[in-house]
Amino acid sequence: MATRRRCCAVKGGCGSVNATMPRGPRLDAPGALHHVMVRGIERTAIFRDDADRADFLVRLAGLAKDGALSVYAWALLVNHAHLLVRTGSRPLPKSMRSLLTGYAGAFNRRHRRVGHLFQNRYRSIVVEEESYLLELVRYVHLNPLRAKVVPDLRTLDRYPWTGHSALLGTVPRAWQEIETILAQFGPTRPRARVGYQEFVAAGARQGRRPELQGGGLVRSAGGWSELAALRREKDAVAGDARVLGSGDFVEQVWRECNAARHASPLQFSLETIIARICRRTGTTPEELAGGSRRSPVAHAREGIAHLWIDTLGQSGRRLAPVLGVAPQSVYRAAARGAAQADEWVSVLKR
Repeated sequence: MATRRRCCAVKGGCGSVNATMPRGPRLDAPGALHHVMVRGIERTAIFRDDADRADFLVRLAGLAKDGALSVYAWALLVNHAHLLVRTGSRPLPKSMRSLLTGYAGAFNRRHRRVGHLFQNRYRSIVVEEESYLLELVRYVHLNPLRAKVVPDLRTLDRYPWTGHSALLGTVPRAWQEIETILAQFGPTRPRARVGYQEFVAAGARQGRRPELQGGGLVRSAGGWSELAALRREKDAVAGDARVLGSGDFVEQVWRECNAARHASPLQFSLETIIARICRRTGTTPEELAGGSRRSPVAHAREGIAHLWIDTLGQSGRRLAPVLGVAPQSVYRAAARGAAQADEWVSVLKR
């Protein structure tokens, strides 16, 4: 499978997310294409006004400009958002944590509210590019029309809160990856935009597309009833809701994910990470949990947080009580620890 279709199992989350649900592993790798969906907790509005939407896009643009993500399609609705992105220079969980945690904090301050903003954690589906890239671009960009946020296609063409207007050039977004999409519709930009516009218009008559919501072979085969003859273990793999693609693609993703996970030199328990970092820094787990502010203890927190969150893609909320700090402080410690990433990884490999 080409690089852009590979993925590996990574756990991740976001500090601004309600963390009460069990966390399954993320599927991700450099070059992997994802359909990401974010929803407000209890269907609450995550965008109350244009200032909120603009703030979210500034943060998303920052990730795109830094090379963390390539953004092909997006749509901001009142209580949810869709993104079609490709993993770039950093894992998707890290990029989403940066995007959503920063946005949630700013949103709460701006609207003088407290508490979680997002429902559990975001949903991400690894997508088979050859079959679904253009279909998902269209599906994502038609969301405001399906939700009756805009009355018709002509209005959608100039609507500023989806990537559709950027593809048509009516609302330029320098950070959005438009060339990859337009190249599928014509040799010149004017002809490509006409072809793309016609493609979207044809999709407006299709309504909701449940087959684009993940589930691999379950979707490809036409539903659960078509899978009765499959072996149970194959059904579990090919029906994975974290993958959208043909049965072969889903099974290949899983084979590569499992191989990557078993081959990784950094599959350590939290207890092992803490023990090795404490030994390196001359500290103890008791000092960490007790909230000590000694410089070596703070340094140990930075190393543990970086390894646990950035390297292994785990949630900072589990780590907070172990380190004796608030959840938001865990993520700040991880960011500081990244400056000595090679040192911390070398501690684990010894």
